[in-house]
Amino acid sequence: MSEDHSKYQAGDAPTPSELSADVVISSDTLRDNRIPPGQSRTRKWPVLDATGTPQIPANWQLEVFGMVSRRLTFTLDEFRELPRVKVFADFHCVTRWSRLGNLWEGVSTRYLFDAAGVRPEARFVLLHGFDNGWSTNLPLEDFLAPDALIADLHDGEALSADHGGPVRAIVPLLYAWKSAKWLKAIEFSTEDQLGYWERGGYHSHGDPWVVNDTHLDGERFQDPSLVPPGFNDELEW
Repeated sequence: MSEDHSKYQAGDAPTPSELSADVVISSDTLRDNRIPPGQSRTRKWPVLDATGTPQIPANWQLEVFGMVSRRLTFTLDEFRELPRVKVFADFHCVTRWSRLGNLWEGVSTRYLFDAAGVRPEARFVLLHGFDNGWSTNLPLEDFLAPDALIADLHDGEALSADHGGPVRAIVPLLYAWKSAKWLKAIEFSTEDQLGYWERGGYHSHGDPWVVNDTHLDGERFQDPSLVPPGFNDELEW
């Protein structure tokens, strides 16, 4: 794991109190306690991934396909011309750190859903990344949450390659592995299809706030008694 020192947060965590009216406020940022069970705040901006930062092709495109009436393809220039949205949200990594108060900018997932004419029988989404066939699955309702977007800016700056640039998904109410980096395709489906980490034992849903007899500190793993490969409980952040 490496760090982006230019993104260090000094002082208290940012709050939505001084944001302009056009910014979507993620509901988690309004909690009295914004740190989910088992998490700790980091002031840094850690860099984690499954297989390293991939080489993104110069002719990058984003595809929207599957159970849609209109299959869509956007170049990076075309993506940046789509209607824009800003989202203020917290960011919770399954490896137990949380970065509070991120300002994302990009295209609403709801806009892409409407533009593609997603068919009524679609119930799930599979996000595909450029990194060695990486993917992650989402219920449609989580993908369409009011604070979910496809982002190309973070805190007013273009996403670096290490943080998933040029474009990544952001689904703030779930653990951050559900916010696929280096996004290349969005697939709508009638059936749930496990992604890379989910096939390895990570939870299919990934809500960091779930606390019950089975999941004492969030939906991290399918079987909380078994730590799947790739998870290090001793990470420094």
